[in-house]
Amino acid sequence: MTPLLVLDRIRKVYTRGRVVRRPTFTLEVDLVIDRPAIIGVVGPNGAGKTTLFEMMTGSNAPSSGRAYVAGTDIHRVKYRERDRLAIHYHQSYQVRRFRKLVPSVLLERSPTAVPMVHLFDEPQFNLQDGYIGFMLDFFRKLRGEGRLVVLCLHPTAAWHLEILAEIAEQYLLVADGGVTRQPDFATLTSQPRFRSYLGEEMTRAAEALCAARAGAPH
Repeated sequence: MTPLLVLDRIRKVYTRGRVVRRPTFTLEVDLVIDRPAIIGVVGPNGAGKTTLFEMMTGSNAPSSGRAYVAGTDIHRVKYRERDRLAIHYHQSYQVRRFRKLVPSVLLERSPTAVPMVHLFDEPQFNLQDGYIGFMLDFFRKLRGEGRLVVLCLHPTAAWHLEILAEIAEQYLLVADGGVTRQPDFATLTSQPRFRSYLGEEMTRAAEALCAARAGAPH
């Protein structure tokens, strides 16, 4: 089975300086997701979550490494066809645009007609409470159709944590220039970098949520 997403030793380096280029930020990722899933992404502001999403969709070229979606290097696919492989919904479901670095005529066709990877960046933004359930059902529907759903939230309220714990099957913690995989919400909550990012109040909310889930009947 071809993995849905492979980030093969991806490295993105941002620099500044006109004569001597100095690195200002580096993100490194080496990751394989081989089957349909719903994955939560968390991390501090400026940690590289949006850069990670952009490299998955082909709108931001890595400095080195390759990003494969359904077996195809998405950065070698024609720009107007990349959203047939992976699509990035940025808040309020606005689709991100692509940066065009080489003529599209030199690129390949998408092997799929519909996106296999769906990336949602702060999907709860401006969403009314009554629609949260519809949103979660939509994520489950995509996963049931064999797609990969990647959900990025910046938890600022307890109900944001509830969404992550409810819907995600595993997690990616983006921090300190890297991405680490966490198998479940309890393991994520135990990570010192995640707790530091949340702060005391939200960490207590996460711990209470873990305790409630551990005591819930299976």
